Amino acid sequence: MQTPAPSRAERALRITLGLTALLIAYLGVDNALGGIASLGLQGPTDFFTVTNPRAFEIRDSHVRFLGGIWLGVAFVFMSAAVRFRPMRQAVATVCGLIFVGGLARFSAMNLGALAAHGLAPALLAELVLLPILGVWAFRTQPAPSAQAPAHAVPA
Repeated sequence: MQTPAPSRAERALRITLGLTALLIAYLGVDNALGGIASLGLQGPTDFFTVTNPRAFEIRDSHVRFLGGIWLGVAFVFMSAAVRFRPMRQAVATVCGLIFVGGLARFSAMNLGALAAHGLAPALLAELVLLPILGVWAFRTQPAPSAQAPAHAVPA
């Protein structure tokens, strides 16, 4: 039995997921491999001075971990771009988690810094675009599988 072709909406969603995965992987590599200083893919790396090497190593490790999380998010999105049906709910969930992370930025209580330091594109993505992507993924009905469900009774 031949697998039905995905709808136009599903194809557009898959392309969007693939492109989003590439962008998130780019950001993840910058922090996973570069730590706090980063690899410089998002701008200058000379923005701090280490005054406590032990504390720096711990914080640097945390940033590398978070960069690895971004790489995992990119993997989820790329997997969904290739095989949408089994990854649909995971995409919606990850988009919700990113929204919560965007809200966490406001805990710094310095709204001026959020706007002044070039964070507006990140906030737009985290609080608007990725939630829209998550709802789009959740609402898009994947193309039916070529195989009947295990509980289906043959006619």
